Amino acid sequence: MKIVYVVPGPMDIQEVTRRGGLLKEWASPDTEVDIVSVTEGPASIESMYEEYLSIPATAKEIFRLEKEGYDAAILGCAGDPGLDAMREITSKMLVVGPAESSMLTAAMLGHKFTVITIDESMIASTEELAFKAGVLNKLASVRSLNIAVLDLAANREATLEKIIEVSQKAVLEDGADSMVLGCMSMGFLNVADEISNVLNIPVINPSKIALKMTESLLGSGLMHSKKAFALPPKLSSGKVKNIDQLYTKKSLN
Repeated sequence: MKIVYVVPGPMDIQEVTRRGGLLKEWASPDTEVDIVSVTEGPASIESMYEEYLSIPATAKEIFRLEKEGYDAAILGCAGDPGLDAMREITSKMLVVGPAESSMLTAAMLGHKFTVITIDESMIASTEELAFKAGVLNKLASVRSLNIAVLDLAANREATLEKIIEVSQKAVLEDGADSMVLGCMSMGFLNVADEISNVLNIPVINPSKIALKMTESLLGSGLMHSKKAFALPPKLSSGKVKNIDQLYTKKSLN
């Protein structure tokens, strides 16, 4: 199977390479996994506005990657920006969102889960993701680290300590019995097992679970429903040949 992980914004090539190495390490032996980043968009995603900014360039890349023959794409942001749109514009390529995958897994492994997000600004949108995934009744809480995305990797040990501190409060005060790391940069710190060992509960790494969920769905011969995520009518009817033609500009002449 051939899977591509798409970072929905520009990223330093060294970090892209590092994350690609982890994806290959986590992948099954018969899985080919690549990683790409789009060339325009937000440097990091810490608000709904930045999520929306990331969608157009990411959609173009995913549309292109399907034509290159990939079996599946992973949308590389734990906010799943534009996941429904990405599924609409793909006809044969499965598209998986890390947030949805992580929340469904957490709901399966316990009674109540907490999502650890980066900033309080993302709490409401994370709750909305739980609603869209159909597991809001299993969401114990969303708690924030108040650490910027681009600062998470600056001091791995300090970030790990903060995640453990916030997670322990979620267990003791909110009744959480499983935990989701609500940011891909947290996921690629590869700290979930260390947190799990301290808390003695399942801790879901969105970067890893999105890949393993993708492998499982492909291995089962499944992809997202095209009845649920229908191809845009202008594309399905042949009125336009690609998604660029869905966008028009008003002439000033």
